[in-house]
Amino acid sequence: MPRGILRLPLVAGAAALALGLAACGGGNIDQSGSSGSGTAGGAKCGALRIAVNPWTGYVSNAHVIGYVAKTKLGCTVTYPDVKEEVGWQGMASGSIDTIVENWGHADLTKKYIDEQKTVVDAGLTGNQGIIGWYVPPWMAEKYPDITDWQNLNKYADLFKTSESGGKGQLLDGDPSYVTNDEALVTNLKLNYKVVTGGSEAALITSFRQAEKNKTPLLAYFYDPQWFFSEVKLVKVNLPKYTEGCDADPKKVACDYPPYALNKLMSKKFADSGSPAVGLIQKFQWTNDDQNAVSEMIANQNMTPDDAAKKWVDENPDKVAAWLS
Repeated sequence: MPRGILRLPLVAGAAALALGLAACGGGNIDQSGSSGSGTAGGAKCGALRIAVNPWTGYVSNAHVIGYVAKTKLGCTVTYPDVKEEVGWQGMASGSIDTIVENWGHADLTKKYIDEQKTVVDAGLTGNQGIIGWYVPPWMAEKYPDITDWQNLNKYADLFKTSESGGKGQLLDGDPSYVTNDEALVTNLKLNYKVVTGGSEAALITSFRQAEKNKTPLLAYFYDPQWFFSEVKLVKVNLPKYTEGCDADPKKVACDYPPYALNKLMSKKFADSGSPAVGLIQKFQWTNDDQNAVSEMIANQNMTPDDAAKKWVDENPDKVAAWLS
């Protein structure tokens, strides 16, 4: 997830991962199928390969688009499991057609869009992304000033764990998420150690347990995120983001910027004539839309395709606009 130097994002319960979300895959790309075999008139769609990154919100985007492409346009849809950077590589090589939730990545944009011209911007998703540090609600109630980063050192002892080496622990997510947290801890002179927690599911489980058992937790998290409807996590206020304050990854000492999330396509696929190109370009929805699908996947034991079908059936006007 995240812009040039970070990739967040992050989010699903253990149940979501157990359902086999494509989000948890490694770096290999499914090489099967051919990209966008539609005719110039869009009579045929052919294969559509939608990269899937490791967080539930992304899975929701991917399967809603994929369900519409399959049922309305006759596409043969597959969902290669990849990390974010590998998805860009796949679009450049022609083995992946689209990424449907991109969190910036200025370095990859420069390489693949500006220089190689093998990837193209496919427009905004309509989702607004936020990354930050959060504490469970009980902590914000008991220690109201803990939401100001300048007070974090005062509470560092509360967050000590066996993994934090005598410092407070800041829990991060999936190792593939690129964050600013190491630099922030150093440059803000915080007595904390960044500890990698693992998957999105691991972060959610940690927050659930921290709220239930009233145990301290400071962790990286993000929105859109269905879990906020279950536990009202409270964001810590880091130094205000200003344009360019994160230009040097080693000197970052400000909050994460807001993200207008977008979609990407391989240039080859964008020029293929597939009717799925227009669908992807016109696809837009809200954080609430995405969270509704994600909650069905994570909490209602629905497969991504079943959740997508339910949402599509309940929102015909939005779907019609994507297909217009």
